[in-house]
Amino acid sequence: MVFYFLRHASAGKAFPNPAKDERRPLDDEGILQARYAGRLLANLDVQVDQIVSSPLKRALQTASLVANELAYEAAVLKHNALRPEGEWEQFQQLLLQYRKYESVMIVGHNPSMAEFLSKIISGSGAARVELKKASIAKVEMTGRFGTMQWLVTPKIARTLQTSLKLSSLPKTSRK
Repeated sequence: MVFYFLRHASAGKAFPNPAKDERRPLDDEGILQARYAGRLLANLDVQVDQIVSSPLKRALQTASLVANELAYEAAVLKHNALRPEGEWEQFQQLLLQYRKYESVMIVGHNPSMAEFLSKIISGSGAARVELKKASIAKVEMTGRFGTMQWLVTPKIARTLQTSLKLSSLPKTSRK
């Protein structure tokens, strides 16, 4: 099974009011970051069976923009384990819930996403992975733990998109 860990894209400064902050949308940079991430994944021929997102607006927007680039037609599902304050136990339940699929993308926030990714690949959280906004990590799961196959930052996704013109490559050149 493969999990793609995607941190939401740029959404500007946090609002002091937590209820209002939950509705904070992506900013213009975040919209571009999400599109670059989605195009990169599409050019890598990534296909996901499910996309699961935090219910916060900026994560849902990121998930939707990436889903659009991947031509993903199902609904983006919401899960509270992917909220910024998500707990490890909740996240483990999410993993169990989606284990029947071959490939799942999860979209959330730090600090929980970086913590979950660190624990998945080290077993203890001893590994520290920095997951910048709009970064994507591919993790292949074997049992309860996983191996990180790669991590792409938004800067890498943008550079590849603009310098290599990935979106214009013919399908046979994408592998």
